[in-house]
Amino acid sequence: MAAYIVRRVWQMVPTLAGVILLVFFLFKFFGGDPAEILGGLLATPEQIESIREQLGLNRPVWEQLAIFVKQIVTFDWGRSWATSEAVSNIFVTRLPATLTVMVPILILEVVLAIPLALGVAYVRGTLTDRAIMILTTVALSISFLVYIIVGQWLFGFYLGWFPVQGWTDSFWKNLTTYAPLPIILAVLVSLAPQTRLYRSFFLDEIGQDYVRTARAKGLSENTIMLKHVLRNAMIPILTNVAVQLPGVFIGSFLIEIFFSIPGLGREVYLAVNRSDYPVIQAVTVYLAFLTMVINLLADLLYKVVDPRVVLK
Repeated sequence: MAAYIVRRVWQMVPTLAGVILLVFFLFKFFGGDPAEILGGLLATPEQIESIREQLGLNRPVWEQLAIFVKQIVTFDWGRSWATSEAVSNIFVTRLPATLTVMVPILILEVVLAIPLALGVAYVRGTLTDRAIMILTTVALSISFLVYIIVGQWLFGFYLGWFPVQGWTDSFWKNLTTYAPLPIILAVLVSLAPQTRLYRSFFLDEIGQDYVRTARAKGLSENTIMLKHVLRNAMIPILTNVAVQLPGVFIGSFLIEIFFSIPGLGREVYLAVNRSDYPVIQAVTVYLAFLTMVINLLADLLYKVVDPRVVLK
């Protein structure tokens, strides 16, 4: 196990180096001139040259790349071009709001989708199965934006159960007052695709030889589904959860914008609109690193879920 972890960590180094080089050269040669963006339309050539000097854009490419790598290692990306706020402070102050909403969404959609999909797979081929599949197909065809607008009108304005917008410095106030409505809407939206996906995982396992063998031994259908099918289907489910985890840390810009949540997702959306390169670069690099770490943890969990898995 230790040797596998060391080998995987070592393999992450060239991958991360490739991401760093890709991000650096994309913004260097295809992202426009940062000095002109900062200077604006009315800036004189002298002002643009002064900005370029301050940012170090007139230095050799290798020196700019060294500065870029140093920023990554030291977590010091300077300040936002749009707001002059330290990029590190943007991460520290915006990430808690994003996690307050996104972590419950991920937990609830997994906890609810697994038993729901298992139940649908249990009654496969019946009228109930077909009805649920039709409902999930209809739900998938509706834009998330529609759910937000209708949910805000119904639960916020008409029924008055939840506030439509707002946020405070209190974690519990946010979690119990302002976060429930976006969490409920996001979970309702995500249940449809997750149920269909997990159902396909369970149906694939149900068709395996070990299930027919278990039935031949006289095991009940409940025992087969809960003890054998569920356990073997957990590996693709873990893979799906691992794919979603990086999104938890970046947030959903639709949720954060429409519910006025000061999270990292809304900050990234604003940074893209403003061509705020320091913020975009920092998010891109750290999200790539986070994705690699999560993939490693998912591979280790495979061994926990199924001891037969051999890590090579």
